[in-house]
Amino acid sequence: MILFPAIDLKDGQCVRLKLGEMDSATVYNPDPAAQAKAFEDQGFEWLHVVDLNGAFEGQSVNGASVEAILKATTNPVQLGGGIRTLAHIESWLEKGLARVILGTVAVRDPDLVKEACRLFPGKIAVGIDAKGGKVAVEGWAEASTLGVVELAQKFEGAGVSAIIYTDIDRDGVLTGINWESTIGLADAVSIPVIASGGLASLADIVRMTMPDAQKLEGAISGRALYDGRIDPTEALAILKGEKAVPPAMFEEPRE
Repeated sequence: MILFPAIDLKDGQCVRLKLGEMDSATVYNPDPAAQAKAFEDQGFEWLHVVDLNGAFEGQSVNGASVEAILKATTNPVQLGGGIRTLAHIESWLEKGLARVILGTVAVRDPDLVKEACRLFPGKIAVGIDAKGGKVAVEGWAEASTLGVVELAQKFEGAGVSAIIYTDIDRDGVLTGINWESTIGLADAVSIPVIASGGLASLADIVRMTMPDAQKLEGAISGRALYDGRIDPTEALAILKGEKAVPPAMFEEPRE
């Protein structure tokens, strides 16, 4: 079970949004590369990066910051936001990304995603961002008519390495991951699912260790790490089974 720390890039800075609204950005670190190195030093083994400007504009905007991150950390990095062509995918993979996340293009052109999986096996993930149960595109600015499971099932057998599922209604507001929808999606497909949006406290970390969540590849954490609501050492120890969890934290699963 992987805990992915998140670096969201806006105008070259490490920020967090609330409910996906660009004008609600809070700057947490003006130096994304230093933040990437800090996460590695804390013991994290992966890094989740999103080019927020790129997601809205349909092209890489924070490329220099992403390249600086790749130089600053030895951890594998997955990147989403504004990646829409095979040439763009290839370019990023050549620069050292472990995995490219395709979101809007997965809705607009699923055949491109399948071709990318063929050309770059094990390197392609699909980002499914949902609002009110429907898939959102163009940096969450536009809703589609597709349901989450409907979209995910389009890629069964295509070689997608993971699905990053974000509940926009919970993103950045620290209300807890939508476990019901996330685990429901994992039940509906054979592709590994990563939970995103709303991870709030150690209670969510403990929830990741429960039997029905074991089918997930992991979860992404942003604001809770930056705000200090989650202690990295304690969280990673819990996920590795190196730290006993107080019985009081084993509550009924939260949605």
